[in-house]
Amino acid sequence: MSAQPLAPAVTPPTTIRRWTRLSAGFTSGFGLLVVAMIFVPIALGANTVQDMTTLLTYVLMAVMWNALAGYGGLVSIGQQAYIGLGAYATVWLAQHSVDPYLGMLLATVFCGVVAIPLSFLMLRFRGAQFAIGTWVVAEALAIWVSLDNALGAGTGTSLAQLDSYAPTSREHYTYWLTLGFTAFFTGALFLLLRSRLGSSLQAIRDDEDAAASVGVRVVAGKRILFLLAAAGAGAAGAMTLANTLFIEPTAIFSVNYTAFMIFMVLVGGLGTFEGPIIGAIVFYLMQNWLGNDGVWYLVVLGGAAMAFALFLPRGVWGTLEERSGLRFMPVGYRVQRASPAPEEPQ
Repeated sequence: MSAQPLAPAVTPPTTIRRWTRLSAGFTSGFGLLVVAMIFVPIALGANTVQDMTTLLTYVLMAVMWNALAGYGGLVSIGQQAYIGLGAYATVWLAQHSVDPYLGMLLATVFCGVVAIPLSFLMLRFRGAQFAIGTWVVAEALAIWVSLDNALGAGTGTSLAQLDSYAPTSREHYTYWLTLGFTAFFTGALFLLLRSRLGSSLQAIRDDEDAAASVGVRVVAGKRILFLLAAAGAGAAGAMTLANTLFIEPTAIFSVNYTAFMIFMVLVGGLGTFEGPIIGAIVFYLMQNWLGNDGVWYLVVLGGAAMAFALFLPRGVWGTLEERSGLRFMPVGYRVQRASPAPEEPQ
C-alpha cells in the first residue's frame, strides 16, 4: 500500500495592527486626562497651579529630549541652548511692546526657525561630536546674551511686562499655555511616530547606515526631529521664565537642564512614548523632597541614575512593557499571527 503524501504545512496569515483594545482605551483615557487638566486652575489653589506648571514644563523637556535621542539616536547635551533662547526671545519681544504671552508663542516659533540653519551644521556630526557640538552652541549663545546690556547682560533680567496681569490671572494663563504647549508637542510627536516617517526614524536610530541603504532619507528625518525638539525646548524656556519671572544667562543656559532631561528619560524609559512622562513625575517628586538638601540632592539624583542604568536600563516604563508584552500607546506596529484553523477529521 502506497504511503499518503504529506499535506504541505500551512503558515497562518499574519496581520499588522496598531490599535488594540488596551491602546485605544489608554489613549482615550490619556486624552480625557489632558482635558480634565484644563480645569486645574479653577478647582485647585495657587500653589498647586504653580507646581503643575513646573511639572508640565519638565514633561515637555523630557519628551523633547527623548524625541531626539530615543527616536532619532541624537544624543544632545545642549538643549539648554533653546531653553535659554526661548526665554530671552520672550523678554526681547516684550521689551518691543509685544504682549508677553504672544511673545512666548513667537519665541517658540523663533527657536524652531533658528534651528533650521543650525541643523545643516549639527547634523553633519555623529555620536560624541554631535553631543559636544550642541553644548558648544549653547555656550556660545549664553556668552552672546551675557554681552547684551538691553537683556540685563550677566546680571539677568525679569519679565516685568507680566505685572500688567493680576497675579491670579497670570498664574492661570501661564498654566494653560504650558499645558497647551505640552499637549501640542506631545501630540505632534505622537502623530509623527504614527506616520510613515515614524518607522524610518526608529530605523535611523537602530542603524543609520542600514536605514540609508534601503532608501530611508536619514538627514531629512533627523532634521524634522531636530526642529521639533528645538521649538519644544524653546517653549519650555519661555514657560520657565513665565513661571519664575526672572532669568540670568548662567542659570537659563545651564547644562543642568540637559542633565535633568537625561535623568527623566533614563528613569522613565528611553525610546518609549510614556516613559519621559513617568520620569518627569519622578524627578519632580525627588526635587520637592530633596531640593533643599543642597549637595545631597545631586548625590541622590546621580545615585538613582546609576542604579537605573545598572538594574533597569530600559527604565520604569520600558521594563514594564518588556515584561508584560503590553503596548499602551499605538506608536509602533504589532505583527499578529492568526490562529491556525483546526484540522478536519480524516
